[in-house]
This record gives sequence, structure tokens and C-alpha cells, in this order.
Amino acid sequence: MIDIVLLVGKFLLLALVYLFLFAAVRAGIGLVSRGGTHAESTLSLKITDGPKTLRGMKVPVAGPVVIGRAPGSDIVISDNYISSQHARISPVSDGAIVEDLGSTNGTVVNGSLIYKPTDLESGDEIVLGAVRMKVVRS
Repeated sequence: MIDIVLLVGKFLLLALVYLFLFAAVRAGIGLVSRGGTHAESTLSLKITDGPKTLRGMKVPVAGPVVIGRAPGSDIVISDNYISSQHARISPVSDGAIVEDLGSTNGTVVNGSLIYKPTDLESGDEIVLGAVRMKVVRS
């Protein structure tokens, strides 16, 4: 009798393992297929003016991007007019938002100094110190 119970238990455990693997693979395939369409509509930052090492660089805004002078920033800019954590650009459903992180010299979007989180769309220009970035669709 105990052998039958152990055999049934083994089959149940095996069935659970297969269900788990099936669910994991199915979720992974969904993420990959959604990632392809999402990546096409993702905004990116293209550095148009600034240090030679950064000029022309394109950074996708797939998650929050912190710009600053500190080595831990996502985009590190060695400029005396850039604060250690100067600005953050975060993706939202239909674009992105930029917020100044209390920098000394401020963040300029399309020629205006911003004081609160500001919506970004393709074609907008961000200026931090001597660095100019253009928001582009990837």
C-alpha cells in the first residue's frame, strides 16, 4: 500500500515540475515577444553636444536613467556645472518624464528651466551644463 502512495506522490511531483517549467517558458516567451515591440517604441537619449567621449552616444530609457557627475550615475558627465545626481529620466506608458534632482544649476528642457517633473516626447532637447541631449524614438 505504501508503495502505491509513494508512486502516486512521485507522479504528482513530476506533474507539478512540468507545470512549473511550462509556466516559466510561457512567461519567458511572452516577455521576449513583448520586448521586441516595446523596444521599437522606446525613447532614447542621444547626446548631441558635450564631451567627445559622450557625443553621439545613445542611451535607451528602458528604466530610470540618472544623469550626474557621481560614478554611480547611469550617464556620468565630468562637468563642473553638473551635480553628482543632477537629473532622472524615467519611462512612462507613452513616453518619459524628466525631473531635476535638486541640482545647483538646474535642468533645461526645450529652452525652459524645469521645476517639477516634465513630460518628454521625441524631439525634445535637454540641456545639463554644457551637455545637450535629444529625445529620439528607438
